[in-house]
Amino acid sequence: MTETIEFPLEGEHVELNQLLKLVGLCDSGGAGKMLVASGAVRVDGAVELRKTCKIRAGQTVALGAHTIHVRAAD
Repeated sequence: MTETIEFPLEGEHVELNQLLKLVGLCDSGGAGKMLVASGAVRVDGAVELRKTCKIRAGQTVALGAHTIHVRAAD
């Protein structure tokens, strides 16, 4: 079963490793960097290896059974 997380983006972008930390999929930005480096994270369906890749509103990030929809904050 897939869990979908809605993430309201404050500002223009969030770094990928920080996003993983902010939604609770890892304990720290460093742990987020290790997840990205391992090839476990997909952005818009493609494996993303840049740890601090800028994620913007409208993008989707997937890690295991979790999908994060990044949207503009209200």
